[in-house]
Amino acid sequence: MSNIPVEFYIFGLTLAGVALLHHRTLQVAVTGLLATVVYKLSYSGFSHGVGWAGLGLHLGHEWVLLSNLLLLLMGFSILANQFELSRVPDFMPRLLPDNWTGGVVLLLIVFMMSTILDNIAAAVIGAVIARKVYDGQVGLGFLTAIVAASNAGGAGSVIGDTTTTMIWIAGVSPLVVLEAFIAAAVAFVAFAGFAAAAQQRHAPIRAHIAADAEPVDGLRMLVVILMLAALLTTNFVGNAFFAASQGEAPWLGLGLWAAILVTQLIRRPDWSVLPGAGRGAAFLVSLVGLASLMPVETLPTASWPTALGLGFLSSVFDNIPLTALALKQGGYDWGVLAFSVGFGGSMMWFGSSAGVAVTTLFPEARSVGGWLRHGWFVPLGYVFGFAALLAINGWHPTPTRAESLGGKAAAAAEDHFDTGASARFWRDARALTGLAGR
Repeated sequence: MSNIPVEFYIFGLTLAGVALLHHRTLQVAVTGLLATVVYKLSYSGFSHGVGWAGLGLHLGHEWVLLSNLLLLLMGFSILANQFELSRVPDFMPRLLPDNWTGGVVLLLIVFMMSTILDNIAAAVIGAVIARKVYDGQVGLGFLTAIVAASNAGGAGSVIGDTTTTMIWIAGVSPLVVLEAFIAAAVAFVAFAGFAAAAQQRHAPIRAHIAADAEPVDGLRMLVVILMLAALLTTNFVGNAFFAASQGEAPWLGLGLWAAILVTQLIRRPDWSVLPGAGRGAAFLVSLVGLASLMPVETLPTASWPTALGLGFLSSVFDNIPLTALALKQGGYDWGVLAFSVGFGGSMMWFGSSAGVAVTTLFPEARSVGGWLRHGWFVPLGYVFGFAALLAINGWHPTPTRAESLGGKAAAAAEDHFDTGASARFWRDARALTGLAGR
């Protein structure tokens, strides 16, 4: 116990505070962040130096990630508002079965959207639809399932989640990452039925729309489509053609906000949603900032038990540095790792950006006990999905580009992936927060 760094005690106390004081989560997260900064300034120092200079270097490598999270979470509140005002959700009962299977279909829609879109966007759109089709009475268990479906959908797609994009950029074939869909599909089957049935008991899905329902606002729906197109284009073009400059600015968040500002000329959003979204975004930014200060320099030996454990760890710890460490270490089956770190955050409401975004729309869901009690089927789905992937596909480590080079070339390439000492890797990895699973 004496060998455990003090920073981990502060982090643990912060997480406990978030669990117990779910009405004061922002204050708890900010307090934990400030306490850790003060300790590192006074005693242990930062990964890139000591004192104020070390703090400045650390912020210099983290600001892209933190800025992107802030811009995306607040931007998605505007997107959700425009989608709701378009009145498309009012017509969803026509498309969804009017029994418990309607909930399963809705979760499947979220899953499919997340394979090509940001999983925050998929979760937010799913939550808005759920609020309409269940007349505002969305159960906590169904909210956890929406978050899980969005994270599962991105787990096997190299454009669907930050961590899978990182693995792709490291030189791993997208076909290897695609294997994660085996686990994601099994996990979905494991939790979707339980969640939909529980929601149907809590509040049945609307069987029809009112005869006097207002028509869809086509221009607002166009605005939503343009926002999503801006996200997809910015992410794909940036990573495919300008990967070297992705660490220079939070391009994805800026792309989304450029679309918001331009499309307000078509339909003006309700700007009053921003204060509430800002509080949720500030909480996640504080928690991710705190996680980035933890002195995690190594992981246990690469194996399937380690990958399984990383999934549970991802529910409370930023999965971007965990993936970065795994890439540096090598020896992983990247399809297995993509599922574990991508889906693992679903087990806690603050474990993924999608969870924080959904709880911004439903503040009552910010309860650790409630999330675990009503969403018990999500950890079950994680274990079933992980076990199915191992049983069907086995454990087959695939070398990254750096590992494949071998010898001196591998040593040189590893500088690019050195999470403990290389500023370049932190810059690049954090820049890939475009489609943050976490």
